[in-house]
Parts: sequence; C-alpha cells; structure tokens
Amino acid sequence: MKIGIAGTGRMGAAIATRLLGLGHEVTVWNRTAGKAQALAAAGAVVAATPADLASQSEVVISILSNAEAVDAAYGGTSGLLAGNVAGKLFIEMSTVRPEAERSLAGRVRGKGAALIECPVGGTVGPAKDGKLFGFVGGDAAEVARAQPLLDQLCRRVEHVGPVGAGASMKLAINLPLMVFWQSFGEALSLCAQLGLDPARLVDIFADTSGGPNVLKGRGPMIVAALQGKDTGPITSDVDLMRKDLRTMIEEAASRGMTLPVAASALECFDEAAQEGLNESDAVTLPVRWMKRERKT
Repeated sequence: MKIGIAGTGRMGAAIATRLLGLGHEVTVWNRTAGKAQALAAAGAVVAATPADLASQSEVVISILSNAEAVDAAYGGTSGLLAGNVAGKLFIEMSTVRPEAERSLAGRVRGKGAALIECPVGGTVGPAKDGKLFGFVGGDAAEVARAQPLLDQLCRRVEHVGPVGAGASMKLAINLPLMVFWQSFGEALSLCAQLGLDPARLVDIFADTSGGPNVLKGRGPMIVAALQGKDTGPITSDVDLMRKDLRTMIEEAASRGMTLPVAASALECFDEAAQEGLNESDAVTLPVRWMKRERKT
C-alpha cells in the first residue's frame, strides 16, 4: 500500500520502520524535517508538507504530540485536508481527548474522506515488531477497511465504539501505568535500606501480584537506572507522561470528575521536570524518588 505517516517522533518512526519492512511504500512528514532523514535513508519518501503527504498516500496515519499539533497538521492551506482527499482513509493515533477526535472526524467527513482513531498501547520496541495494542474508535465499515493494516501493526485490536471511544480507552489504560512509576519509587524508598542487588530487587517485584507487565518488559532499563548506568534509548519521556496526565485530568474535569491520584503523580513529575529530567525516560522517575526520600 501507499501509506503516509504524519509525525516521525519515536513512535511514528518505529511504525514507519515496521511498514517499510513489510514492503509498503511509505511517505513521511514531520514538522522538524531533520527527524525524518533516518527514514529517508531506510527508503521512505519525505513529503515537504502534510498536503503533499496526503496526495501521495492511500492511507494516512497521524501520530502527533498533542491536540494542537494534530489540528495544525490537518488544517491550513498546506494541511492534510487541504487538497482533494475524497475516498482516502485517515488513521489518527495520537493520545488526545475524545472531543478532539470527534471534531477532526467531522472535518475529514466534510472532505469526503474517512477517519478512524487508533491510539496504541506500547513503546518503540513493540511498534517495530508489530505488537502494539490498538484501541479503535470509528464506524464499523471504516474500521473493517483499516483492519488489515492495523493487524500488521498490533498484536491485538479492540474496536471499543465510535470515534472518541478509542481516545477514552487510551487515557484510561495509560493512567495506571503513569501513576505506577511514582508508586514504584515510593515502594523502593521503603526497602532501599536493605541494599539488595537491583536486578534481584526488580525480579522480586515483577514476580508479585503488584508487579505490572512493564516490570517484565522494561526490567533491564529499570535495573540500569538503579545502578546509575545508561538506560539506553528513550522509549517514553517524562514530558510526554506529563502531557498525558494533564490530558486525563482535563478530560475528567469535563465530565465533572476528579483524578486525585493522577493529579498527585503529575505534581511529582512536574518536580522531576524542573530538576532537569523532562527529557529522560520514565524509568528514571522511581529512582529519583527513592534517592530523594533517602536524603530527607
């Protein structure tokens, strides 16, 4: 297929790499053009504008940093919807509020095109291996049209309702993971005085009922962080987590609800960002808290 990728951050680049490896013709666009050069070397075509990307593609996947970036990529005289996109399929994978996806779907339909949303669970490794978890919102016929492509990217695809439902599900899925990093730091502070080997400590936590899958998948990175070593390529940074937590809190407020645990985690992560960890991987957060608590 001729597939366009709007947004070549860590996840967009990993998805593009996966699709190139499967033999698709991939065109990419990124607001900062330099971030697309590695993909160009791997065989992707780099579009000058989002409009150019859409004109060259049968299907366009957008995976952008926030709702403002999504609006900018789709709108304007050089946006994804600027040209004749009738009949094309857009798959929106950004982590944003449901209302943003519903509004965008209306704009896409107005251009004679189709949009489904499929925010995904997983990081760079699963994206490259086609093992993401897709939370799909959209019309059943349009979801069926996208299904073969989604199956190449995801180990599991769940159609959870109309456009907006996928965004709701993604925010809900992300919340326990986000607050885990803070709770894990607090747990580590309770047993730091034991002086256990970091690999043994992480293994103990991972083998208990309170140990989430992330301890198994990212255990080596956590061990490296505890040992003060390089944790390797960043998979999910602190700034991204802060953005997602704010999005969750805003969505809850729009529904007359509060998320006190998420709000407390956000305060802790804001402190970490102020200390210079804003572009660091999430695995640095529990270590930072453990060391902070041992000093007090």
